[in-house]
Amino acid sequence: MAWLKTTLTFSCLTFKLLDFDEKSDDKMVGIFSYPKRHLKKLVKNGDYSEALEFGKSLAEKFSNDPDYMFMMGSIYFILEDAKKAIAYFEKALEIKHDDVETLTLKTNAHLSLQQKDEAIDCCKKIIKLDPHNYEAHGLLEKLESL
Repeated sequence: MAWLKTTLTFSCLTFKLLDFDEKSDDKMVGIFSYPKRHLKKLVKNGDYSEALEFGKSLAEKFSNDPDYMFMMGSIYFILEDAKKAIAYFEKALEIKHDDVETLTLKTNAHLSLQQKDEAIDCCKKIIKLDPHNYEAHGLLEKLESL
């Protein structure tokens, strides 16, 4: 049986990751005053390895911040470390359980690890939160037919 290569799209990922304000002219002040903004900027620029290292340095300060957990999970997912990505997505969902974007990326991470049952569970949670999410409905139907 061929493994399903379909994933949910995450059109809002770009907006969630890159929605930041560049008002500060002083870059060093911005790094220290707005570290999540700097992290988002690194991601926007495609500096994923640097973003990962910088993000790790923020772990203690933002350990209960769902947006930070989402960003770190996204970086790991982009760098093709789905297992670590899932850990961050799970922490984000512990804090903010109704985040469809996080569930969408978590679904994709499970799919990349060929974890069908976990991906099905994520699809069901997405549908419960957003009954009109037709991508989740379609993916769930495909997964359940395998």
